[in-house]
Amino acid sequence: METIFIKKGMSKASRLLPFIITLLLLNSCDNFLEVDPATSQLNSGNVFEEKATANAAMTDIYSKMRDAGLLTGYSSGISQMLGLYTDEMILYGSGEDLQLAYDNSLLSSTNTMKTLWNDTYSQIYSANALIEGVEGSQMLHDGDKSQLKGEALFVRALLHFHMANIYGPIPYVKTTDYLVNSQVTRITEAEVFEECSADLEQAIVLLPQEYISGERTRPNSFAAHTLLSRIALYAGQYEIASNEASAVLNQTGLYVFENNLENTFLKESHATIWQFSPGYDGANSIEATTFVFETGPPPVSALSEDLLNAFPAGDLRRANWIREISDGNSSWFHPYKYKVVSGSPAIEYSIVLRLSEVYLIRAEARARMGELTGARGDLDVIRLAAGIGPSLATTQQGLLEDILLQRRLELFSEFGHRFFDLKRFGAIDSTLSAQKPGWNATDALWPIPQNELLLNPSLAPQNTGY
Repeated sequence: METIFIKKGMSKASRLLPFIITLLLLNSCDNFLEVDPATSQLNSGNVFEEKATANAAMTDIYSKMRDAGLLTGYSSGISQMLGLYTDEMILYGSGEDLQLAYDNSLLSSTNTMKTLWNDTYSQIYSANALIEGVEGSQMLHDGDKSQLKGEALFVRALLHFHMANIYGPIPYVKTTDYLVNSQVTRITEAEVFEECSADLEQAIVLLPQEYISGERTRPNSFAAHTLLSRIALYAGQYEIASNEASAVLNQTGLYVFENNLENTFLKESHATIWQFSPGYDGANSIEATTFVFETGPPPVSALSEDLLNAFPAGDLRRANWIREISDGNSSWFHPYKYKVVSGSPAIEYSIVLRLSEVYLIRAEARARMGELTGARGDLDVIRLAAGIGPSLATTQQGLLEDILLQRRLELFSEFGHRFFDLKRFGAIDSTLSAQKPGWNATDALWPIPQNELLLNPSLAPQNTGY
């Protein structure tokens, strides 16, 4: 275990944070099922009886989500991994796991598979521990209990949602009980979406509408509405998706669409719904350190020619969110949504949920319900900000094709949206087989880590093709 140094003058919550980390995140475990029931139970008297330490436990979960697991901005996260796995990025650097992802030849024994699974389920375990600790607290005020439980339910839904989209059927873990977790079984993606929705409906009731953090680093009820709208869209519940998106878009006093694309990814953007706080004062987004490079050839990855060619002439996203690097003979292009690799004061945080996606969710939901005028209106918000004029689509199919394209151009290099969208639209095989020589239909799911199947045979069978 790493040594933790505690500075003088730190608050009580900060002094206790290393111990909360040890209790909650179980970094010494190789598997989320290997939690020893005798040593891993949280001492709610030490952690959940004071607001400061309970809040520290919650914010520490966010820091671990930022730094490891599926949602991290590092190369091990899905923004990079799924970018390489699909048609967004080209691999230039070394690294066996990145190469396996780029070649669509992941193995159940691939180290990244094990790490992503374990890190993410450890974060889910921590959310469950927080829920149980808050519910059992005798000293926390009811308002603080509601806030913390709502946040933990939001996190639990968010992580399970991404896991289901990547692995297919997965366990939905809702307890810290060692015996229960050691025998969990997988449930279908549809069932996972139902569980996620139930958690989010609770979170919406528990969370306040206003942010408790001025920098929008703690989710409010509209963050839960946003995620619920996405899940409903994925589940084919289009009326719910549209209504939940409207619940967010109607908050014009809280959210303002950024027509100036240069401001979209600044930490003060009013189009941000929820973002990760950096790890220390003056730090900016992890994504910038992952994607931005100053000289060629790229150290790890660059954007694909296929993606670059998808932008129409005059698209401001191409001009503002992509940068060219040349050595005089060759040119490469990297995501430039986040521009600051280092420097203080911080001006960019890692944005997880933003308003543009909500417009695209409602546009798609409306289009699929045949509400073409409303769908076109939402789509044009995105198109006009990009400087490419209103959509010329006049049919449902034409609008859906334009929505898929705008999602590609708007959300590239963000949390695997391209991979998920191609699957939802039934276009993954036709699109990626033309771009990826090693693509097989079974690559639409990643393998369950082999060590998980050995530890818990109830997780079988392995996904087809692995």
